[in-house]
Amino acid sequence: MDAIGPLAKSTRRSGVASDLGGFGALFDLKAAGFTDPILVAGTDGVGTKLMIAIAAGRHDTVGIDLVAMCANDLVVQGAEPLLFLDYFATGKLSVEAGRDVVAGIAEGCKRAGCALIGGETAEMPGMYGDGDYDLAGFCVGAVERDQVLTGRKVAPGDVILGLASDGVHSNGFSLVRMVAGAAGVDYADAAPFAPDVTLGEALLQPTRIYVKSTLAAIRAGGVHALAHITGGGLPENLPRVLPEGAAARIDAAHWTAPAVFRWLKQAGNVATSEMYRTFNCGIGMVVVGAADQAQALSEIMSGMGEEVQVIGEIVERGEGQPSVLIDNPEVPFQA
Repeated sequence: MDAIGPLAKSTRRSGVASDLGGFGALFDLKAAGFTDPILVAGTDGVGTKLMIAIAAGRHDTVGIDLVAMCANDLVVQGAEPLLFLDYFATGKLSVEAGRDVVAGIAEGCKRAGCALIGGETAEMPGMYGDGDYDLAGFCVGAVERDQVLTGRKVAPGDVILGLASDGVHSNGFSLVRMVAGAAGVDYADAAPFAPDVTLGEALLQPTRIYVKSTLAAIRAGGVHALAHITGGGLPENLPRVLPEGAAARIDAAHWTAPAVFRWLKQAGNVATSEMYRTFNCGIGMVVVGAADQAQALSEIMSGMGEEVQVIGEIVERGEGQPSVLIDNPEVPFQA
């Protein structure tokens, strides 16, 4: 508590109505500026990416991943993330490692604009091996009732904007670890695709948090839907925001995947279809918007640090046609 108290305090924002240490945390929606809010809640983890962090002895970035996986899911419904709680479970607590993890969580909360207002640290000897731990995160946000994004406004003619990812993010690491093992590369070795850093450092690049840029776009008007590209990739996440009778036609020639994906595909001899089903392949968030607003939305998000590309459009879905059509699927993986 002494180690993480200042970290949590550094994330304080309007609406926080209690301090750490109580049995529950209080949050005042009215003080946060909402008048007729709908609460949006989500929970997630970091998955087997934690095994790489443990093997590499680096624990300061997985907390960012934890916040990102939850907060990015909230913003796709138009919600502003407000508060975050974490669950840290281990066999025997290492205060140093635990503090590094929570420091990452605090950094993630700052990037998402939410407050770390509580959590749980559990020591369970016999449940976890020496040095092992697991993380789960819980995020609550809010959106005004008349501003909830449901995808119901998505229609043929809408433009699909792709926001670049920072790498693998937090999905597909069971396959990543299998490829690294088969290639005989240790996490302490130079990364085959980025020789200036170790493989462990490269793979631990944290999940990008898209909250502030996409909220700015939503508030400007013209955004019809957002999709966080996580497990299942574009083929399984985009359909979650498409109305019946609509399909997304993507032209993969409009972006280049980060080098890590080219290495995974080649070193692991991974089929292109499996790459798209497992990884984000370079697109971490999708914004669907009105065609006449696409340029303005791109400029807003680019101005906030995002790399934005027009990657497709919404079309009518033909009978027997998949809901996501990807043209030129090999192009992002070509050097």
